[in-house]
Parts: sequence; C-alpha cells; structure tokens
Amino acid sequence: MTIHQFMLLFLLWECLPHLCSPEITFRRTPVPQQRILGTRVPRSDGKILHRQKRGWMWNQFFLLEEYTGSDYQYVGKLHSDQDKGDGSLKYILSGDGAGTLFIIDEKTGDIHATRRIDREEKAFYTLRAQAINRRTLRPVEPESEFVIKIHDINDNEPTFPEEIYTASVPEMSVVGIIRTALPNMNRENREQYQVVIQAKDMGGQMGGLSGTTTVNITLTDVNDNPPRFPQNTIHLRVLESSPVGTAIGSVKATDADTGKNAEVEYRIIDGDGTDMFDIITEKDTQEGIITVKKQLDYESRRLYTLKVEAENTHVDPRFYYLGPFKDTTIVKISIEDVDEPPVFSRSSYLFEVHEDIEVGTIIGTVMARDPDSASSPIRFSLDRHTDLDRIFNIHSGNGSLYTSKPLDRELSQWHNLTVIAAEINNPKEMTRVAVFVRILDVNDNAPQFAVFYDTFVCENARPGQLIQTISAVDKDDPLGGQKFFFSLAAVNPNFTVQDNEDNTARILTRKNGFNRHEISTYLLPVVISDNDYPIQSSTGTLTIRVCACDSQGNMQSCSAEALLLPAGLSTGALIAILLCIIILLVIVVLFAALKRQRKKEPLILSKEDIRDNIVSYNDEGGGEEDTQAFDIGTLRNPAAIEDKKLRRDIIPETLFIPRRTPTAPDNTDVRDFINERLKEHDLDPTAPPYDSLATYAYEGNDSIAESLSSLESGTTEGDQNYDYLREWGPRFNKLAEMYGGGESDKDS
Repeated sequence: MTIHQFMLLFLLWECLPHLCSPEITFRRTPVPQQRILGTRVPRSDGKILHRQKRGWMWNQFFLLEEYTGSDYQYVGKLHSDQDKGDGSLKYILSGDGAGTLFIIDEKTGDIHATRRIDREEKAFYTLRAQAINRRTLRPVEPESEFVIKIHDINDNEPTFPEEIYTASVPEMSVVGIIRTALPNMNRENREQYQVVIQAKDMGGQMGGLSGTTTVNITLTDVNDNPPRFPQNTIHLRVLESSPVGTAIGSVKATDADTGKNAEVEYRIIDGDGTDMFDIITEKDTQEGIITVKKQLDYESRRLYTLKVEAENTHVDPRFYYLGPFKDTTIVKISIEDVDEPPVFSRSSYLFEVHEDIEVGTIIGTVMARDPDSASSPIRFSLDRHTDLDRIFNIHSGNGSLYTSKPLDRELSQWHNLTVIAAEINNPKEMTRVAVFVRILDVNDNAPQFAVFYDTFVCENARPGQLIQTISAVDKDDPLGGQKFFFSLAAVNPNFTVQDNEDNTARILTRKNGFNRHEISTYLLPVVISDNDYPIQSSTGTLTIRVCACDSQGNMQSCSAEALLLPAGLSTGALIAILLCIIILLVIVVLFAALKRQRKKEPLILSKEDIRDNIVSYNDEGGGEEDTQAFDIGTLRNPAAIEDKKLRRDIIPETLFIPRRTPTAPDNTDVRDFINERLKEHDLDPTAPPYDSLATYAYEGNDSIAESLSSLESGTTEGDQNYDYLREWGPRFNKLAEMYGGGESDKDS
C-alpha cells in the first residue's frame, strides 16, 4: 500500500462517524449547582439575575458536494432534550441559505439541502437554530450557531491558466525544464514545434482527473552558420565614361541565420583594381555595392580583377569550432569602350601678344586628340559668343589661332575665348576649352593734357609769375611707369614752361605787364613727350586770357569784346540783324492772314451787316457712316442698276416723285459720269443742299482727280431757279431770299 492510498483511507475514516450518524442530539448538561452572576442591574428593584447554561452542545454538519439524487439531500437532524415528542416544540433555522438552500422540518428538526452545492463556489455555511414553544412562541433553548461544511469530491480536472503557451529556446541549447529530445536541434532545419502537456490530479491515481495544454516552441536563431557566396567568380561590366561613384553591380553572400546573426560586412582584400573600385555594404539588403573609385579608361586597361570577402559582424564565441565565419569570391570587371569627346592637351590656354602685330598673325595653337582607339580627326572652331567682334579666327585643321582684325590694348586688354574641338566623324562629340589672350602694350599713344585748362594772366603780372600748373596722361602702360617731358614748341617772348620732373610743369610769365585791349588772348603751344620706345609726343595748346585782377591776383573781369572781333561783327550789327529778322517774320504772318481772309469770301455780297445774314442749320447729315443718305454703290460699280432712293435724313414738306436715273454705259468716262450726277443733283428739287458728305471712292482708269464739290461745278447760280424754296415753308425762306435775290445783289 502506497502512502497516497494510506492517506485516503485515513481521511475516509475521519469522516465516517459524521456521515453515518448525521443526527445531533442536544442534551441538557447536569448542573449540580447554579452559578449566580454578581452583575448588578442598573435598576433599583434589587433583583439578581440567574444565568442558566444551555441544555445542548452544537456540532458541525458535513455535506458532500455535487449531489445528483432526485430528492432533497439530507443534511442532519436537530433535537432538544426538551422535546418530549408531543409536537409542542418548533424548530427554527436562520442564517446563510436558510429557507432557500437549507430547510428544516419544524416538528422533527430534519435539515435538507434543496439543490446541488459546489464547494468551489462556497466551502461552508453558517446557520443559527432555536427551539421555541409552539403555543407561547417563547424559546425553550437559547439560540445557537452551527456550521455546514461542504465536503470536496474530485469533480474538477486540472486546468492550465493559458490555453496555448508560446515558448522559445535557442537552438543548440542544453538541458532545461522542457528538455530537448534531440541534441543540437537546428533552427535552419525546423523552427516551430508544438508540444501537448497533460496534468493529472490525485497524483495520477485511478479515478483522478486530467487537463491538457499546448505549448508552441520556437527555436531562436544563433550565429552558427557562416556566410557563403553562391558563385566563386562574378562577372561585371562598366562603361569607361561612368563617373566616379557610379554603382556598377552588387555581390551577395547568403547566410542561413537571421537578424543580426546574418549581418555581413564586405571588403576588397586583393586584386589589381583596389585603387580603381570600392565596395559599400548595403545594410537593408545585405549586399555589397561595387562603385567606381577613379575615372576609367578603356584604352589604358580593359579588365580588372577583385577579391571580395564577406564576414559576419556578430560572431558567437561558442561556435568558433564550426569554422571561420567568412567567405571570399572573385569579381572580374570588364571595361566597355564608348565614343569619347576629344581631349585637349591643357585644361586652359594663355597666349600673350603685342597689340601692334599684323592682321593674320598666329598668336598660338591649341591641340586636342581623340582618346578612342579609332582616333577620329578633329575639327577646331571658335565659339562666336565669346568673340562677337570677330577679332580672332582659328584654323579648323591644326588649331592655330590668328588675328582677323587689328588689336588695341587700350580698348580691351584681355580676350576670353572658347575653342571647340569636335570629331569629324561624330560632330556631337565635342569639347570646349578656355583660351585667354592677353594684349601686351606697345607705345602707340602720345601723352595729352590731363584736363582742359582755363588759364588767364593778370594785366599787372610780373616776370616769372606762375599762372598755371599742367599735367599729362597717356593711354599706354609702360613697364617702368609713365614719365613725361614738357617744353615749348618755339621760343615765346611772353611765357615759358618749367618742367617739374614729376609729370607736371609750370607756366611762367616772361615779361612785365599785359594789356587786354591790345591782345586779350594768347595761344601757347606746349610739347608733351614720353620716355618709352618709340617716343611719342603731342602738342597741346593753352589758351591764356588777359584779365583785370586786383592787388591779390584775383581775376575781376576779362575782355568779352575780344571774343567777337574774330567774327567781324559788333553789337550794333547784331542788333540790326535781329530787327530785320523780326520785320520779315511779321510780314510773312500778315501775308498769310490776308490770304486766308480772301479764301473766306462770303457767298453773297450785301451792304447790310454780315451779322444779319447768319444762317443756322439744325439738321446734320450722317457723314461717312450714313448709308441711307446716298447710294455709293453706283460710284463703286457704274454697271449697277438700282432705283433712286429717297433721302432719309430729312423729309421735305412737298414730296416729289423721284426721277429715274439712266444707267451709265460701261465705257463712260468716270469724269463725265460724275458731272452728270452733279448736274442731276443740282437740278433735283427734292435734293436741297443738306449738310451731308458724299464720298466717291471709285475713280476708274486714267481719271484726273479734280474737285467734286457742287460749288465749283460748271453750272452758275444764274442757271438755277430756287423759287421752289419758298414753297417748302417758312424754314426755307431765308435760303430763298439768299439765292433768289443773288443776281440783283451782284448787279448792284
């Protein structure tokens, strides 16, 4: 017999008396003597209370959980020694579950449980019992308390807090709580495992319950695999024109590990291209990116070989025995040829030339070659945007640069040109180079006065008196600096020049006193020369005026009359000329006014005041835009036939029937046609002289443009009859008087 079986039998033996005899008899305890309590009552009646011990003793009830019977489960029985069996006592139950979960028979004191009880919900219940007289309802025993304990049975299997457990254990781990059944478990072979664990109660004995759970076990990675290149040799290609830093390809070593255990560092450890190429480790993709380190040249070298190594950056010392955690591969890089532009022998050119060279002189030569193996011929040209004046030109075959115009350093000391070299077979391949031309100075400019000098000499000047200090400038720039010499072109009795030997000179007087009435101005030629080769000189003339000065030598006035004498005119002559010009202008203005007055001669001559003959017209024609006042289509096309249209700008009181105008033949001269129209309108009583403008745009061939006005027509006023104006109403009376009595006015 095992110790577990012994403990179970002992437990059953302990509970056996209670389970077999649930009845509890409450007997009165024999009292040989009564105990008198000495406690006084706060009343003054002097009574002494006697405490009587109760006549029963309470025990605990035990009840099995999970009762499955159809009747109420019997708990136990309460019985008082005061109960004579005649039904005079009544048992009352109160406390936890009294009346609902537990009920008691009032007569017999039997206690029953009304439903199944789960000890896991509540392990015990505390109740109170009392026996009372049924008739008087007075307690025959004091109320006392008892406990019903729920006896546990094996009705719950073991459970795990989690339904599924997830655990991880490093691969190649040693023995642990969950032991590996196989040594050196490899994550790369299998990463996930699922284990079902069972738990049994009662020590696994018969009748015990059990529970299961699932444990998902993941093997975590350790760095137990070195990187490996899939190929021993890798071939790459790159163009020779690829700029520095261009990525030409990548290499990648595979590692069975994951995370940081798979991180790899790449480097070039050997080869003939270590100075031409570089390798960069890309952290995201774990690749080695090979880039161009220096400019490549197909003509110099066409193949490079590199030895690339890949090594783990995080190596676990526990697995050193698995071998070196690195690998190598050979990378061969082929250089591909491209059509490159020409290459100049220099990055820039500087030519120096004197400004006095002849046109067409070669000032320098630029050289360029085709770096390709084909060696295409080169054509040279000038970028004309850098030589807008076309001062230079270049030989397209040999690159000789020569002048096409004279040079002048004083205009431009530097010329910044751009020469273009292009392949003849492929003109798109071109290269530019900067050519700087410096113009060297030649002494080809004579010195001149620095400024214009307004020089005067006082009438009271004494010999040797300084009247002016002069200086000179020169556009040339000699290496030794400027040096000027001043002298007179000829001996002058009035003035002299004294060289200060500092590129300045003083003008001094040689005689005592000057008279501005005799000579008001002196011209003094001064010769200025430099000291460069060849020597250049010029003559500048100083104009010296003679002026009246005060005692301090300050100028007061100079002779103005002297300025007019060379022209031979006096002040009076100028005034006379000015008056003549004014008189001529007045005559011209009067003549123009009289001529204009003649053109405005009135239509009729009357002895009455002209203000009495003012005629006011309130009606205006439409001008050129009035297409209803006249028909211009006939003039534009003489062959057009159209009925006479009525005037719409004004309606006469008497309406006459319009006459039909005969059509002009095709060969009618335009002049005759216009004269017929003028005559027709002059004789037409329905066409008074309204204020309207008729434009005749059709002239025809070989016509003589003359006046088209009816006032200058061949018909005179005497040939017309204006009596019909009186019949038009009072508005036309004034016109009838003017035209009707015109002849009498002329006769008078």
